[in-house]
Amino acid sequence: MNINLAIKQNDNAASQQTSEAELRALEQEYCSHGDTVHYTDHPMFFDRCEGSYVYDATDTPFLDLQMWYSAVNFGYRNPRLNAAAHRQLDTLPQVASQYLHREKVELAAMIAKDAERKFGAKGRVHFNVGGSQAVEDSLKLVRNYTGGKSLMFAFEGGYHGRTLGASAITSSYRYRRRYGHFGDRAQFIEFPYHFRGPKGMTKEEYGHYCVQKFARLFETEYNGVWDPKTGKAEYAAFYVEPIQGTGGYVIPPMNFFKELKKVLDDHGILLVVDEIQMGVYRTGKLWSIEHFGVTPDALVFGKAITNGLNPLSGVWAKEEMINPGIFPPGSTHSTFASNPMGTAIALETMKMLEEEDFGAAIMEKGAYFLDGLKELQKRHPTIGDVDGLGLALRVEICKEDGFTPDKATLDWMSDEGMKGNLLVDGKKYGLVLDVGGYYKNVITLAPNLLITREEIDLALNLLDQLFVRAAKR
Repeated sequence: MNINLAIKQNDNAASQQTSEAELRALEQEYCSHGDTVHYTDHPMFFDRCEGSYVYDATDTPFLDLQMWYSAVNFGYRNPRLNAAAHRQLDTLPQVASQYLHREKVELAAMIAKDAERKFGAKGRVHFNVGGSQAVEDSLKLVRNYTGGKSLMFAFEGGYHGRTLGASAITSSYRYRRRYGHFGDRAQFIEFPYHFRGPKGMTKEEYGHYCVQKFARLFETEYNGVWDPKTGKAEYAAFYVEPIQGTGGYVIPPMNFFKELKKVLDDHGILLVVDEIQMGVYRTGKLWSIEHFGVTPDALVFGKAITNGLNPLSGVWAKEEMINPGIFPPGSTHSTFASNPMGTAIALETMKMLEEEDFGAAIMEKGAYFLDGLKELQKRHPTIGDVDGLGLALRVEICKEDGFTPDKATLDWMSDEGMKGNLLVDGKKYGLVLDVGGYYKNVITLAPNLLITREEIDLALNLLDQLFVRAAKR
């Protein structure tokens, strides 16, 4: 084709593109708001992304400090992981789930062998396509293994997804309210959220207090969970996020899970760890539970295992829960489970993580970022609490007293960051923040794990500007 003709055709195609205003009108008329986040009146359109940034139609860079809810841990358009996707697209992009492909087997083996080294337990990996779906699969594994027990423990502030089964173990009633009675709703247990816990206790003392409060349920039969005559619990498993995600990146004391696990083991209750948001090195380790020195019975993962490029999730479970004799073919099914595109990218992710000391770099960057947040806290009384582990960081926004939750100010700051008019060295930036927490007053920071020190400094500068503007509004 003549080059000039091709350029002219491309220019004509560009000029015929639907305008943003037209797209918004179409979206309002034809798109369900149930599958998108319309928490703001004017959600942003983005045109492209690169590294730690997304760009609008004017090519303004928006520094993303939440990276698609920690799904894009290794940066937008990561060259190595994108290349893995292209290779797979050109070889085996599709195959039905009743057949095998190399990437599935190698990935499962890699994850299972890593878990065996770390946890001292042989296990197997079962794949699906989304976090909620993997949670559903884990619930089937647990119910099957425990003889059909359907009741679970979970934490206040915990989030495990919005499918029906996952909603039953997610503490927020608002995700269940419209859908009738949930007979299998979890019993929600206090999480050691130290900033809002009883005054006068250290973080470790509060963690111990929460475990003892839970253990009290097993003291007599009259607390409704335990039959001391037979030594059997009515509950099958305890679902935990080692660090709460949507709950506001709440980080428990290091003694907490060891003490909790002893209570569970003493009463025959399984520990299921949800690593969907905190897994894949968000906290400086492949799985955040590794920081706490306990072995889960099952572990659910997703999101960043493919850097957000192709949906893939899964469950690692101990051999006795998942071997073919107890969990045979057809126990669950999804057409796209273990899809070759997802497993190929995830396999490349795992190989990449083995080649460098990602953990040390993330812990160093996280400490640097946390120090900067503490400096902001000294200057802005509305910052009630900052905390972090690796590059999972939290900033709790409060009234002037430094404690009363201030959701309105955080909502305003989040919208203000999306205007794209923050100035640094004469250049305009936007700032992408995520809102979480029990009172929706926590900035949950999940930046690109490959973020540079210069980008951390930029993030702190932009946050500082938002706090100054908020104080003046």
